[in-house]
Amino acid sequence: MSRNRRSVLQFVRFCVVGVLNTCVTLIVIYVCKSWLGVNPYLSNALGYICGLINSFLWNKQWVFRSSSGYKGEAARFAAGFALCYALQLLVVWVISHGSFGEREFPIGSFVLSGYGVATLVGNVVYTACNFAYNKIVTFKASEQQ
Repeated sequence: MSRNRRSVLQFVRFCVVGVLNTCVTLIVIYVCKSWLGVNPYLSNALGYICGLINSFLWNKQWVFRSSSGYKGEAARFAAGFALCYALQLLVVWVISHGSFGEREFPIGSFVLSGYGVATLVGNVVYTACNFAYNKIVTFKASEQQ
């Protein structure tokens, strides 16, 4: 398989894992809060922790197929998450700050706020940067095989 085709396949798998992570996160939040009566903020944190663990495991085993040790990769993965999340947050703040954030964008009968547009752009930035970070930094050893 060509290197470019392999990267595209990895990115598609990375996006599939992202959808799965969203489901895991939301289910854990819902179960903790609604079924178990856990505080909503603790439920939210638990959901995101479970989503992050799920993401790491699927990315290690299925997306990047890494056979390196868990400890170092997990630390780099968590650092990449924090870095890419901070970058995403900066993008959202820059785009939504000022008059753009107050605008509304009608799409048929649906209206998207300036903050909504900023959030979508931030999500794209996060996804692209997180994929690149994991490919180049977190799971680098598996790419050289």
